[in-house]
Amino acid sequence: MRVLIGGGSGFVGRELTRQLRDKGHEVTLISRQPGPGRITWGELESRGLPPCDGAVNLAGENVLNPLRWWNESYKRDLFSSRIDTTKALSQAIAASSSPPRSWVLVSGVACYKPSLTAEYTEDSDWTPFDLLSQLCKEWEAAAFLPESAAKTTKQVVIRAGAVLGQDGGAMKQMLLPFWLGLGGTLGSGRQPFPWIHVSDLAGIIARSLEPPVRSEATPPTPQMYNGVAPTITTNYEFTKELGRILRRPTIFPVPEFIMSVLLGSERAVILTQGQKVIPMKTLESGYQFKYPDLTSALKQIVGS
Repeated sequence: MRVLIGGGSGFVGRELTRQLRDKGHEVTLISRQPGPGRITWGELESRGLPPCDGAVNLAGENVLNPLRWWNESYKRDLFSSRIDTTKALSQAIAASSSPPRSWVLVSGVACYKPSLTAEYTEDSDWTPFDLLSQLCKEWEAAAFLPESAAKTTKQVVIRAGAVLGQDGGAMKQMLLPFWLGLGGTLGSGRQPFPWIHVSDLAGIIARSLEPPVRSEATPPTPQMYNGVAPTITTNYEFTKELGRILRRPTIFPVPEFIMSVLLGSERAVILTQGQKVIPMKTLESGYQFKYPDLTSALKQIVGS
């Protein structure tokens, strides 16, 4: 199988590339910089889609980039880096004379409104309620293929939670304060914390790239999967478990107002609020999680 990955040099992309190549698949990355095994976004737009059996888009500016202030320029980059790349790929697929069998977009669980009680599955209805949920709506809409292309290419959208792993993602910024004994809950700590191990997210993507069974008709609308672990966890539970595994105290809570000052109120909600997200369709698809619970995931990440 030949797979084309937008944003493949990032945290999730590196793990997905490793898993696919370990299975003998051929991977081509779409990147801003040319190089071996790569094409640029400009080449995609000018030359069209290269031959491939599956396409994935993981491209997008990091929402929690600590080096960027939360301002209008940053917000524009968050939208354009996701929507423009997704649109470029979906349009290239639609225009291709030999389109891929599968097209996968990884978006986020920010589409679901934060709540301490509501539980969301892939079937849950939602409408945009803030900036990040509006981003999800426009992002996913950019991936939709026209009806003619959707007849031959399976469309999949995976809504990922916080991605945990050894060399990137949410853990990269968390581990240092915890190692220093400065870890603590964020805000109230009661907020749900939807998460997934990077190996499982890559595994769900890889499974989604598999061609549909011949007897199955390709649905005209995207198949939705929640890319989160099946265990619901709060920020307090995550904090205490990480501290326990690291053998470090977790006695320095960070008040919500400080998070809002540091990150900007629209961005701080990612950490101070949360959603109970259930991977119902993901489990129904037959995917077996390698790290279904927080303890096994954190032990793998910190090498305990």
